[in-house]
Amino acid sequence: MDEANPRQRARRAGRFAVLGNENALGPSLIVPSALVDEFVIAARNVLRHRRRSAMAINAIALGITALMLAGGFIDWLLWALRENAIHSQIGHIQVMRPGYRSDGEADPFRFLLPGGSPELTALEGVPELKTIGPRLSFNGLVSHGESTLGFVGDGVEPDRERLLSEGLGIVQGSELSSDDPHGIIMGKGLAATLGVGVGDVVVLMANTRSGGINAVECRVRGLFRTPAKAYDDAALRVPIPTARELLRVSGAHLWVMLLQNTEQSAGVLERLKSRFSGQPLEFVPWSELADFYNKTVALFTRQVGVMKVIIGLIIVLSISNTLSMSVMERTGEIGTAMALGVRRTTIHRQFLMEGLLLGLFGGLIGVIAGGILSFVISWIGIPMPPPPGMESGYTAEIQFSWQVTFDALLLAVGTALVASLYPSWKASRMVIVDALRSNR
Repeated sequence: MDEANPRQRARRAGRFAVLGNENALGPSLIVPSALVDEFVIAARNVLRHRRRSAMAINAIALGITALMLAGGFIDWLLWALRENAIHSQIGHIQVMRPGYRSDGEADPFRFLLPGGSPELTALEGVPELKTIGPRLSFNGLVSHGESTLGFVGDGVEPDRERLLSEGLGIVQGSELSSDDPHGIIMGKGLAATLGVGVGDVVVLMANTRSGGINAVECRVRGLFRTPAKAYDDAALRVPIPTARELLRVSGAHLWVMLLQNTEQSAGVLERLKSRFSGQPLEFVPWSELADFYNKTVALFTRQVGVMKVIIGLIIVLSISNTLSMSVMERTGEIGTAMALGVRRTTIHRQFLMEGLLLGLFGGLIGVIAGGILSFVISWIGIPMPPPPGMESGYTAEIQFSWQVTFDALLLAVGTALVASLYPSWKASRMVIVDALRSNR
């Protein structure tokens, strides 16, 4: 009975029934006894058509490598933009009176923080804190000779500001000093428009709290440059005692906190909000202050999304074409396997595994190549021209990220599985009699 019924014999045996071309590297289709064995046979079928599989794997690998390089380059740009903004202007967390951001420009004197307070002392004891410095923001007119221009200014503590404004580059002269209270620094663009240089004397004029106008004579100690050219064209900084003298006030508008690293911002922010919940203080993280950074992230995220769609389509077309041709060439083998008892679900699963292996091989090769190229290109550097709104170029790098690597590999494997659905379904739905005729 068993000799006359090979279908039942194959099912009971629990072993592989070898089918297909004897000259191939391995059996084409089998009756599986374990999922691992199916993967082994799927790998043999991938190796069976070396040239076709190699073309599909190369297409996937090139797409994944391109995605890793582009994603790493964008990650580095965003990291550099974020750190420059934090270390030149905004810090990690800014402490202010509630309502200052919305109404402070109209009535800045209503939102002053005290020069010294228990709250400031408590903030100085935060373990993750690198430094905290007060800032007194104001605007007015700066005059030199016959030229007078409007400016936006910040009164700062020079000693603390050296850490807070590491990203603010002094291009001429020297930085602020506590020993020179009337020595100021100017944005390079503002100084050029005003026609002043290091050592020149200028007069600052601003409205006082009582509504009058006050003036202070200062000397330019240095010229600075930041990534934002628009800021350099209108900004200057003075020691905070001079700013208080000019405005005839005490205190500051902001306490700017700089932490040990940016990743600590969210945790510290939550603790401060909880600790000072009953105090008239507002804690604003850098992510809410860096508007240009947030818009850039949104733009680059859309661009990376489009790139992923394009690479996904390339993978789908490559895998689908490879497996469709494999199904056509192995029609007779598929019919023979089903005639001997191989279930349709097994045939379906077999081709899905082949597509999965193609995507996995291509993805692994792509991420390895992308990782190596990331380190090599970063070591060499990428010369970049000045972006819009900036004055000077820079040398970019490609930032290796495990998140980008995982996303790229997941894209390769996921799209390969999607591409395998139709060819595997087509193979599993063949009519046994029609499939067997293809051997004639």
